[in-house]
Amino acid sequence: MRRLLPLLGLSVLAACASQPARKYVVFFSNQSVELTDTARLVIAEAAKKAEKHPGSIVQVEGYAAAGGDLSADALIAIQRAKLVAQTLHDDGVSGDRIRQTPRAPTSGEGMTVGARRVEIELVNP
Repeated sequence: MRRLLPLLGLSVLAACASQPARKYVVFFSNQSVELTDTARLVIAEAAKKAEKHPGSIVQVEGYAAAGGDLSADALIAIQRAKLVAQTLHDDGVSGDRIRQTPRAPTSGEGMTVGARRVEIELVNP
């Protein structure tokens, strides 16, 4: 039994290593839906990772800072998610693997930089 425990531990580690585990974050300027050069590099890196894990789903979640007009802020979150999803597709990720989810802004997020982002995550179906 003692000899099986290290083997079991190595098996678990090997299984974890084959899982896509990285989250990529694309930041935007306030009220912007324009990609910076840095944002394009982050998206390209996520696309490369997706290529290495062809069975994974690419989850794209768009956020926007909560300003005075929550419906306009929600629209920005949708536009950001669509832009990042389209750029992933342009970089070679199949459209049927990409899932877009805009997140409604909340007043708790305020105008912080972290609220003006799109998260890209590879998940197993």
